[in-house]
Amino acid sequence: MSTLTVLHFPDPRLRKKARPVAAVDAQVRQLSRDMLETMYAENGIGLAATQVNVQQRVVVMDLSEEKNEPVTLVNPEIMQETGTEEMEEGCLSVPGFTDLVQRAEKISYRYLDLDGQEIEAEADGLRAVCIQHEIDHLDGKLFIDYLSPIKRQRVRKKIAKQNKIRAL
Repeated sequence: MSTLTVLHFPDPRLRKKARPVAAVDAQVRQLSRDMLETMYAENGIGLAATQVNVQQRVVVMDLSEEKNEPVTLVNPEIMQETGTEEMEEGCLSVPGFTDLVQRAEKISYRYLDLDGQEIEAEADGLRAVCIQHEIDHLDGKLFIDYLSPIKRQRVRKKIAKQNKIRAL
């Protein structure tokens, strides 16, 4: 396994739309292992392949406190959304920033597991938010896109300032 480099906003590669995975094979399973290692090293709960510059529809998550319940979603798609809720979100690609985002409260979704089997499931709470957040990444969308233009501009300015400081 190896740790991958997480892209940071405003990197334009984060805006690319991921391609569907044609077949769950050894390469996809290795990508999943590397993504999980990266996510754990970055103290995240979810990671989309596009965040590590791989344009495939693969997401990894682990919402457990012990970090021992990894899940990989290949070609995930939301089939139904109900209700709305607002939750504080952050992102490994926008480090140091969080804000409230409104999303569906409950979702039904489907994906392929690492054996290539199609799974249909429902989720609510943090799991539903995480799945929606990561699927957004696969579609080239970031959580800050849900913020007001003023808040997005503040994030851009803070990141530009941080990048200048790091460059010194």
